[in-house]
Amino acid sequence: MFFRDVIGQEAAKLKLIQEVHEGRIPHAQLICGPEGIGKIPLAIAYARFISCTNRGEADACGTCPSCIKFNKLVHPDVHFVFPIVKSAKGKKEVCDDYIADWRRFVLDNPYFGLSHWLNEMGAENSQAIIYAKESDEIVRKLSLKSSQGGYKFVILWLPEKMHAVCANKLLKLLEEPPEKTVFLLLSEAPDMVLGTILSRAQRYNMKKIDEQSIAQVLEKKYGIQPRESQSIAHLANGDFVKALETIHLNEEKQLFFDLFVSLMRLSYQRKIKEMKAWSEQVAAMGRERQKSFLEYCQRMVRENFIHNLHNPNLTYMTLDEQNFATRFAPFINERNVMGLMDEMSEAQKHIQQNVNAKMVFFDFSLKMIVLLKQ
Repeated sequence: MFFRDVIGQEAAKLKLIQEVHEGRIPHAQLICGPEGIGKIPLAIAYARFISCTNRGEADACGTCPSCIKFNKLVHPDVHFVFPIVKSAKGKKEVCDDYIADWRRFVLDNPYFGLSHWLNEMGAENSQAIIYAKESDEIVRKLSLKSSQGGYKFVILWLPEKMHAVCANKLLKLLEEPPEKTVFLLLSEAPDMVLGTILSRAQRYNMKKIDEQSIAQVLEKKYGIQPRESQSIAHLANGDFVKALETIHLNEEKQLFFDLFVSLMRLSYQRKIKEMKAWSEQVAAMGRERQKSFLEYCQRMVRENFIHNLHNPNLTYMTLDEQNFATRFAPFINERNVMGLMDEMSEAQKHIQQNVNAKMVFFDFSLKMIVLLKQ
């Protein structure tokens, strides 16, 4: 990945390029922003640019020995850290056990979310974290000399997923980093990152991708017609992962939509027996998918509430979601919208804490009965 491969994000690219040209590369950067805006491709392009021995004004050369290694993400001075799951197939608790899968996954499509990576690993009901043992691996790798005589990089995706022991050991490295070492921490929830780590890293908040940049990529790379590409870009709301999910059939998003519609109808009709069966169906999904489903529910409540304002430019829904909203949106109003969002957040917290999923979702569905009548 080069800077030219990063969709939009011109301000972020310019900032990073200037840092390199001016010789003021921070030893630790916390790059924050929501899913799908290009944090991983930007970090890889930045590391490539720094490592390139024949770089130009705005991008790496692509032909030097360093760039050739970056083409396959096998540069010995670039270390990736990412959430993983324990596996019964002999996998251990460090990222190197998954590194071949990770490289192939990122090279195939650098724009992805945690749910996609979980599917790639076959996570099923497991929750992905960065285990405590990973800190020892990071220390070991950074104690070695740079094979190319230049910078060493740790590209850490989702630092909010670090085990507390791992986070505390990383803190010591950030306080006294080895010479010519760069940490790139890519976070979607910086408020969940250890405060002492936040204070030792230079924070940069990436913006969402502009609609025009998304539309251009959809037209050039995927052959989408201009009018449709503009519509998809608006629906994506700055998230290229959402744009890809719109043009490709996404079974998970369809499942979430069907489950949400089913819950709202059953709750409104007070069909308790069917609601119990619904909660058992959702409980059978893995915990990461359950959390993703609750995030989807929150988005749907928010979009239906905004739908009542009758301003299409403010809503970001698919055609099926819009059709449902024409009938459902009046039931989301000032009296219940905050209550609905609070209950969904509470259910999310309980799933995170490994509370019995059947109990969580049945209780959640019963509360919907009361809230929808307000």
